[in-house]
Amino acid sequence: MATLPPTQAPNATEYAGDEINALILDPGSHSIRAGFAGEDVPKSVVPTSYGQLPSGERVFGENAIHLPRPDLEIRNPYDADGIVEDWETASKLWEYTITSRLIGARQTAPSKNGLNDGKDEQGDVDMGAEIEALEEQEKLLQEFPLLVSEPPWNPKKERERTIELAMEDWGVPAFFLAKTGQLAAYSQSKATALVVDIGARNTSVMAVWDGMVLGKSLHHTTLAGDWLTNQVRLMFAQQQPPVPLIPHYMVKSKTPVDASAPSSATYAKYPKPPTSSFHLQEEDRVLAAFKESVVQAWQGPGRLDSPAGQGNVTNSDYVKSIPPKPFELPDGWNTVFGLERFRVVEGLFDPAAAYTSPSIPKPNSDTSIPSIINKALQSVDVDSRPVLLNNIILTGAGSLIDKLPERIQADVQALYPNPKVRVLAHSSSVERKYGAFIGGSVLGSLGSFHQMWISREEYAESGRGVVEKRCK
Repeated sequence: MATLPPTQAPNATEYAGDEINALILDPGSHSIRAGFAGEDVPKSVVPTSYGQLPSGERVFGENAIHLPRPDLEIRNPYDADGIVEDWETASKLWEYTITSRLIGARQTAPSKNGLNDGKDEQGDVDMGAEIEALEEQEKLLQEFPLLVSEPPWNPKKERERTIELAMEDWGVPAFFLAKTGQLAAYSQSKATALVVDIGARNTSVMAVWDGMVLGKSLHHTTLAGDWLTNQVRLMFAQQQPPVPLIPHYMVKSKTPVDASAPSSATYAKYPKPPTSSFHLQEEDRVLAAFKESVVQAWQGPGRLDSPAGQGNVTNSDYVKSIPPKPFELPDGWNTVFGLERFRVVEGLFDPAAAYTSPSIPKPNSDTSIPSIINKALQSVDVDSRPVLLNNIILTGAGSLIDKLPERIQADVQALYPNPKVRVLAHSSSVERKYGAFIGGSVLGSLGSFHQMWISREEYAESGRGVVEKRCK
């Protein structure tokens, strides 16, 4: 089946009419996912980062933010905790994600399409107050119930702002707000589970019991995908000699060179170089490619520098015997990485092993992934722990690091030797990456879920505070 251009909406019949008409919106600090209920994957995935021009114009989408232009600043509407702090931009980003691929953009109002300009009172058309009132009534999503995911620590004010946006600005007929942990559990057909969600800016752990998030079990840490990217950056800088980090936009052409040999490339020249925020973003793309293709976790048992057997042999000595992996930078410079590619991830489990710099200190020991899993389990009833330990769901794009599920299993089993520990990590990278969206897609397509929607009538009667009562 041919892929539609990102600016062209699908045919109205593509989603089987009213059988699948609820929209699922899964916004995050790295990307925003959207699609229709009942679908296996989101049809629209848009970067959360956006570009801002000196005129104040904002540009959205993969192509727009990676095109080198002078004075294009790269920004993000989310704060370090993954909470929206710039609602004006976030709402436009969410709207762009939905309209660019799913339902099409807003139609130009008849009174503003330019065809009726210059008409006087004796002219052909007088749009009148009736048309203006009709335009006011036509909202973006007036035909689509909307289910939105949220981080479990989302403040009340932001939750109310979300339903206000959906009801007032978009005109949805029904709305629901669900926590990402709940949805990730539903994607694995689990109503009870301990969900470990490794995203871009945060790793969260929460217990879900009979479909409800146990609030006291919620813990999160900034040791997540973006932190790993910065670990790769520090590792590159501390190599001897340092790895030359050149992003794609700076390379015009290149020729192959031997491993560790200086690159042989022609570099692009710009009359006015792109901004530092754009350059940093493009460097992060290279670092992310390294992280996804080369980096691997030590699978355990024990830490990377722990003794392994008799004598002075450590796990890192064993790792040195594993064949290294090659990586080529955009300008052609290449080499192989051995122990370093394991050490990058070790800080998630042993903060003392993290790469540091004068501006990036060592993380606190209680922020490691095993530590927050332990905190979550200690906060629930003792009798509940064996069930949760047997249903640890690993989700989020940050969880795709090779051997990460095995390491989490080994470390949690060391903390809880008696109960059976089972980490459920879907073998499909798509299923794990889009776990919250898939769970929302399943939930939104269930006939039994219809009674859970917050209707427009209920919103009109109770106001935006209804989201706190209905969406636990």
